[in-house]
Amino acid sequence: MSNTSNPAQPAAPGLADRLLAGDPRAIARAISLIEDEAPTSTDLLRRIFPHTGRAYLIGVTGPPGAGKSTLVDRMTQELRARNRTVGIVAVDPTSPFTGGAILGDRVRMQAHAGDSGVFIRSMATRGHLGGLARATYEVALVLDASGKDVVLIETVGVGQDEVDIVRTADVSVVTLVPGAGDEVQALKAGIMEIADLFVVNKADREGADRTVASIESLLALEAYAPEAWRPPILKTQATSGTGVPELLDAIDRFRSRPSDDGLVRRRARSEFRLRELVADRFLDHVAREVLGDGEFEALLERIAGRSVDPYSAANDIVERALGRRKQA
Repeated sequence: MSNTSNPAQPAAPGLADRLLAGDPRAIARAISLIEDEAPTSTDLLRRIFPHTGRAYLIGVTGPPGAGKSTLVDRMTQELRARNRTVGIVAVDPTSPFTGGAILGDRVRMQAHAGDSGVFIRSMATRGHLGGLARATYEVALVLDASGKDVVLIETVGVGQDEVDIVRTADVSVVTLVPGAGDEVQALKAGIMEIADLFVVNKADREGADRTVASIESLLALEAYAPEAWRPPILKTQATSGTGVPELLDAIDRFRSRPSDDGLVRRRARSEFRLRELVADRFLDHVAREVLGDGEFEALLERIAGRSVDPYSAANDIVERALGRRKQA
């Protein structure tokens, strides 16, 4: 259980040092502090941040039933065969009873449980939309700082809205499966645009070639510059591992492109996270220093009753917050 009552208390003596040394217990403890939003987690992240930026983050997304977990398991097996250490963040739906992950790492990837080169963590979305848990970025930082070569991030599988992965991963792998209905429909509303690679999993099923053709037809509508990366389409059978080495080879080709796209993506990721952190801290400031007890709830009632519009209410809060800061 995390200690949130005393912000001055350190997370644990030497926790950052043990984490940087790759201690699995320290990694697990750090992730728990971050998920619980313990006050000490921010100081821990400050300490480890200079030691991050070395791991390659691979996002695996796609609709439910596409076999993402099995694919991640096989990718991990192949990465270990290539002598790369692996961190896995598996984002699951939230239990309505406990608030934790419904699936959890107890039933995931048991073949890697005794491998010191693999660290697996399941996370609950806790109501966060976009296919990821709120703390996914920070958990990836922890695994990066601990010395993992690759961090695999498996999204929850919510469908067309699952686009947050592009703000978190260095490469986004969109996984589809034949026979799941209208393949073109599954690619609408954003998920088509986030793919760096497409995987048609369960390719031994009838309709796999049709799914590939559907993706090809959509890609043909895009105008790619000669030097631009055109997302390849790979067929896999994750249960047997067929096609997984070729998938990792394609990811390595994407990573080694003579392009500054990787730097651009990391800068965009940093911008998104910075804006998110500033917004969170501003809202905390407003709640603690600007609004009186019950005032926010009263504002909501007035907005719902149409006696005030949300735009005026937001402007008023911001002006009061800025005025309070100037006076200070």
